[in-house]
Amino acid sequence: MTRSGLDFDPVLFQAERVMGILRGVDKGSLPGVLQVSHAGGLRFIEITLNTANALELIEQANSLNLPSLCIGAGTVLSLDQARQAHSSGARFLVAPTLNEDVASYCKDQNIPYFPGALTPTEIEKAWSAGAFMVKVFPVEKMGSDYLKMLKGPFQDISLMAVGGVNAKNAIEYLNAGASAVAMGGSIFSVKRMQEKAFDVIQKEIQEFLLPVQSFCSKK
Repeated sequence: MTRSGLDFDPVLFQAERVMGILRGVDKGSLPGVLQVSHAGGLRFIEITLNTANALELIEQANSLNLPSLCIGAGTVLSLDQARQAHSSGARFLVAPTLNEDVASYCKDQNIPYFPGALTPTEIEKAWSAGAFMVKVFPVEKMGSDYLKMLKGPFQDISLMAVGGVNAKNAIEYLNAGASAVAMGGSIFSVKRMQEKAFDVIQKEIQEFLLPVQSFCSKK
């Protein structure tokens, strides 16, 4: 396996503040999607494990000549999946929930882990288990005010807003205290990827990133 992509750089991620989520991409579309993501300025992308042939796609992504992209695995639900994803070249692991076995494995292997949580109890438990950042999911159902309230008692916990985040509301979540946000199906829709609508994908990535970059430059 070729590991030609970017290793996870925590300082860079905390500066970039954006993760892309690819769910349902196929082998034929993956190179084009990654190329326009890279051209659009996106640096961190997860390929979800409930995508067909996900492990092969992670290997394929790492074989492309896109050294500025860092590829991770999403929807990692078990220790076995974590091991397989890491062996396939995933530089970080993301999940909708906390799995303590996965958390221990990531700690032992020095792999950044982004477990999902929603309630204060879940968030504190995920952070205490060693999360690099806690994925607040589905944040759309709670709104940016909820995130702002969470940051009251959890000032030292890094939160990533995931689920329904788009170019119009990303800044709301960052202003509310999110350390990062994620872009997913609204940009990387299965239909767009299958139809190879790469120009549209790149344009919308840039539209998402522009206000985030402006926000970060003022911090």
